[in-house]
Amino acid sequence: MTSSHGSGGPWSDLDRPPLNAASLRRALVLPDGLWTSLDVVTTTGSTNSDLAARADELPEGAVIVAEEQTEGRGRLDRSWIAPARSGIFLSVLLKPDVPVHRWGWLPLLTGVAAVTGLSKSAGVDLSLKWPNDLLVSVGGEERKTGGILAERAGEDAIVVGLGINVTLREDELPVPAAGSLLLANAISTDRDTLLRSVLRSLEHWYGEWVRADGDPAASGLQEAYTAGCATLGRRVRADLPGERMLEGDAVALDGDGRLVVATEGGGTEAVAAGDIVHLRAED
Repeated sequence: MTSSHGSGGPWSDLDRPPLNAASLRRALVLPDGLWTSLDVVTTTGSTNSDLAARADELPEGAVIVAEEQTEGRGRLDRSWIAPARSGIFLSVLLKPDVPVHRWGWLPLLTGVAAVTGLSKSAGVDLSLKWPNDLLVSVGGEERKTGGILAERAGEDAIVVGLGINVTLREDELPVPAAGSLLLANAISTDRDTLLRSVLRSLEHWYGEWVRADGDPAASGLQEAYTAGCATLGRRVRADLPGERMLEGDAVALDGDGRLVVATEGGGTEAVAAGDIVHLRAED
């Protein structure tokens, strides 16, 4: 019935209809809301790059969604490629009126918002891998189904990109550790519904955070991230800048959003950036 390698026309895969841009705008671009514009493009290199290039001319709340990204990026310059209309690939332009030193919470905030929105609309239990991955369970195995990339755009703006695998089948996964909402037995894979839910959740959490002047505790963000973070309480290996490696137990998230790792010698180290590997007990 379906084919992911059809003619390339908008209905080459009947399980993957295009997004309804007009309907999404009616639902999300509201007079007193955060979202000021919403554009759906058939294909682009990177929605983050597209928004960053126009950051000075666009107001806060601009949203770009791509049916397909040919140069999608994750952290550490990793690529993020998926079949057309198989996921949600979006970027939002934010210009937060909060102290810049708190902007590092935005990827974590986006993760909380995505997990909150998708848990309701897709009916799937998701968790967060610090600092920016969304995890689902596929056959009892932890799989990455989404990722977040935040990038500064000029002096006062930040572009936050979010990619979510929605209907990828097992034979379409880029790597064995990847997953999708479909493979996690989602009750809904309707991308319009999922996108509305994610953006409404992001608007809520961003509003709470800005009203609290970016304070992660006062806004409830730190507590929500901690509650949904699969990394905490686990043994981890952190591959740090400068080819340094740190291994220990992930015990907390500090006020700056850093992962606090308890090391063998009884001390702790706060990790601000790095590649985190969840280790099994036998590792």
